[in-house]
Amino acid sequence: MTPPSGPAPATRLFALLADFVRRHRGAYASAAAMLLSISLLTVWIPRQVGQVVDQLVAHRTDAASLLGQLALIGVAGVAIYFLRVGWRLRLFAAAYRLGVELRDRLYQRLTLHDPRFFQRHRTGDLMAMATNDIDAIEMASGEALLAGFDGSLTLVLVVAMMTLGVDWRLALVALLPFPLMATAFWWIARRIHVHSRDALDRFADMNDHVQESLSGVRTLRALGLEARSGERLSHLAGRASDSSLAAQRWEAAYEPAVGVCLATATALTLAMGGWLVWRDELTVGTLTAFSMYLGQMIWPMFAAGWVLSLIERGKAAWLRLAPVLEEAPHIPDDGPRTAFTPGALAIDGLHFRYPGQSRDALAGIDLALPGGQTLGVAGATGAGKSTLLRLLLRQIEPSAGQLRWGDATLPELRLATLRRALGWVPQEPFLFSATVAENIALARPDASQDEIEAAARLAAIHDDILRFPLGYGTAVGERGVTLSGGQRQRIAIARALLADAPLLLLDDALSAVDTDTETRILAHLRDTRRHRSVIVVSHRLSALMDADHIVVLDDGRIVEQGGHAALVAAGGWYARQWRYQQLQASLEAA
Repeated sequence: MTPPSGPAPATRLFALLADFVRRHRGAYASAAAMLLSISLLTVWIPRQVGQVVDQLVAHRTDAASLLGQLALIGVAGVAIYFLRVGWRLRLFAAAYRLGVELRDRLYQRLTLHDPRFFQRHRTGDLMAMATNDIDAIEMASGEALLAGFDGSLTLVLVVAMMTLGVDWRLALVALLPFPLMATAFWWIARRIHVHSRDALDRFADMNDHVQESLSGVRTLRALGLEARSGERLSHLAGRASDSSLAAQRWEAAYEPAVGVCLATATALTLAMGGWLVWRDELTVGTLTAFSMYLGQMIWPMFAAGWVLSLIERGKAAWLRLAPVLEEAPHIPDDGPRTAFTPGALAIDGLHFRYPGQSRDALAGIDLALPGGQTLGVAGATGAGKSTLLRLLLRQIEPSAGQLRWGDATLPELRLATLRRALGWVPQEPFLFSATVAENIALARPDASQDEIEAAARLAAIHDDILRFPLGYGTAVGERGVTLSGGQRQRIAIARALLADAPLLLLDDALSAVDTDTETRILAHLRDTRRHRSVIVVSHRLSALMDADHIVVLDDGRIVEQGGHAALVAAGGWYARQWRYQQLQASLEAA
């Protein structure tokens, strides 16, 4: 995938996070206030402990005073616990909303793209973006931001207390190893970014293979390719695991860097502090408090490593996700009209050429379909029949010419308005992993059982459904895997009929049913057509013989048109194909 142009990934990610924090500033502000309280209590405890130690060494305290001070320290510890729970609840409730927003944006963007987009982007890769990638960005918006704030605030307060409240000489000595640790963090963060991006890409490869294998499981079994597919999955899973492990190894390198730095700082502090105590320039209690402050530096250092790791993972994820979110749809959805009056369909001078091709898929198409009539479209494979329907659906845009429906041209209509007015049954209908009734009522989820059954009868599938184990409540499996091809087609036809759209498009939608069932379905369509226009694309000419007008496409051009009887009498391609199919039907009947 080509990286997006413009600002660097970190800048773009930080802009996204800044906008989200601004819109949810209440949650972030309350979480920050809790963290500030935690930091203040955290830096107060060592100072209080140091005072208690000095009082004990100097015998300047009694049991009651000592117990009171220890109780105060205990209350501070309990308060820190509850404040930490509170900021996590406030923060992650907000951060999860970013994940929801990004998934909504991704889904809405995907629904606007044309088929060419999905030819360039694998399904498994898009699924990985909706899961792993957005999870990484979500962690950057939640854990990373607040851990960074908490760690930075704690670091500033602890260093301030060490320098101004204890002894600046000890603070200077203790901070000597920290520039080396910062250099190590920078080096580690760069490696994490590289391996995190590689891990996300390899997870997408594995995800894509799993999706394809499950979708094509019947083909794999038929060809005996299960073992090969399993070996491929093992290879991809191993690559993804190796990349994730490499990223985790570099993340693990933060801890040794912190450990070496703090161990060196502690050794320097004890040496310098012991010398100052020996010279009576420092009390034991003060050295104790300083040592506790130095111990509190562990969290800011670990927070820095954790934040850098999360930010690098977020940057790698955003580098993959941003191009998809920002890619403009090829089909513009900027039409001004959200309503129109369906009527006659007029196609004038229509031309279309697929990208990278030297010839037009459709050329000079002129058609008129009055409202309430049926148009039949015939032609050899590759003649441009399905392309014509895709242009009507606005899945693709014409190179030249105009398509007008009723009182509006198609580009004037919002895509949602246009597609609500169309009932479409493609060559390979898609059924969702739901019940038969839910698949039929997809466009009208509020339809009654009687309406669903009426549509099923029109599609000649009602009797088949009653033979299913649970009737209309039978689950069809993923993509309708439990049904035959003809049953899937008829359920898709029932779905289109229930939607009751003013224009019904049947793209070779009767190819998997026998001729008797086809005759019944077409008869039902004629009887219930009312004011609905129908365009029927079919290789089987018996499906077109009752159409009001028939056109024959060849190489993207209309070469014959007229009624069925006229085309048979003309002796052209249609007549030859009709005689051949009639002879074939006679032989099958015999």
